Amino acid sequence: MNFEFSDEQKQLASEARRFLAAKCPTTAVRAVLEGAQPFDRDLWKGLADQGFLGVAVPEEYGGLGAGYLELCVIAEEMGRAIAPVPFSSSVFLATEFLLVAGSDAQKAAWLPKLVAGEAIGTYAVAEGNGAALPRNIKTRAAAGALTGAKQPVADGDVADLAIVLARDDAGSDERGLSLYLVDLNGAGVTREAVETIDPTRSHAKLTFAGAPGERLGAAGEGWAILTQVYDRAAILTAFEQVGGSDRALEMARDYALERMAFGRPIGSFQAIKHMLADMYVAATLARSNAYYGAWALSTDAAELPEAAATARVSATQAFQHCSKNNIQVHGGMGFTWAFDCHLFYRRSNLLALNLGPQSQWEDKLISRLRARNAA
Repeated sequence: MNFEFSDEQKQLASEARRFLAAKCPTTAVRAVLEGAQPFDRDLWKGLADQGFLGVAVPEEYGGLGAGYLELCVIAEEMGRAIAPVPFSSSVFLATEFLLVAGSDAQKAAWLPKLVAGEAIGTYAVAEGNGAALPRNIKTRAAAGALTGAKQPVADGDVADLAIVLARDDAGSDERGLSLYLVDLNGAGVTREAVETIDPTRSHAKLTFAGAPGERLGAAGEGWAILTQVYDRAAILTAFEQVGGSDRALEMARDYALERMAFGRPIGSFQAIKHMLADMYVAATLARSNAYYGAWALSTDAAELPEAAATARVSATQAFQHCSKNNIQVHGGMGFTWAFDCHLFYRRSNLLALNLGPQSQWEDKLISRLRARNAA
């Protein structure tokens, strides 16, 4: 079994890295962090022009029709650049929901717009504390009209389309949940910005007051579809986290080699060596698990649920570990606004909660491994 990417996929990664290095330096990330714009619109247009928004979308809907391995390498480069755009919300989630459960008409209506960057998609699931999912879903759908509130919604302040999880009946379990397509520019929708640790990826509270919704998938299958899409998105997000981990490690390594103390590079001191070695081990383990997830995703293997949970847990731990230790290696200056270390630390903590907290994915991993062993 070969877990290495092909020469063509490596070339795609190289092209994406060059593009992002030119169009998304950390100064561009800071411009969003410190400015009034919720995301980098020029970069978003550039990504659409490059075809990166539709890598895994079939050609009939305007995509490249390449595949998930190609999308994985793009995701890694987006993570290295900590790109301030709604890529994960629109590409990893909204697009995947449509590909997995959308009707032909729904795909034809929305996928070309998402691929071209003319529309931005997101998903609206959480209603505050997500620990009680699916019991805490209170948003109701009646006669195609949604009532309730969702928060936090990633990129909800800029999105045009939301995939909304809502309850069709008065029950409290997943059997009464369905998914709905909601045009966020339509009637019955209000938005309120929500502050998070990483303002380069904006969030919002969405309130629905009789907002028209079009069912996505079969009635009562919302939770099953959500689980399937989350597994796919977990692997793609893992590659984004791996990219961020590697860049944080590189920043720490480079600084340790150039920063002098007592007449020698600080990288020669044992404490720094150990710290860098621990970062390397964490990043390498995360990459290994992400590659396994990429294989499972690209082949639709039976091991996909376990591979997704493994990649998610490992990559989350690695990015948080590497971004935190990058600050430590930089010492007192690493904590300052002037250095870029905090940009990666912010993104690592945001992505750690993006698809549900680490504890939920650890529970998923354990339960899925037990189920497979029992079978």
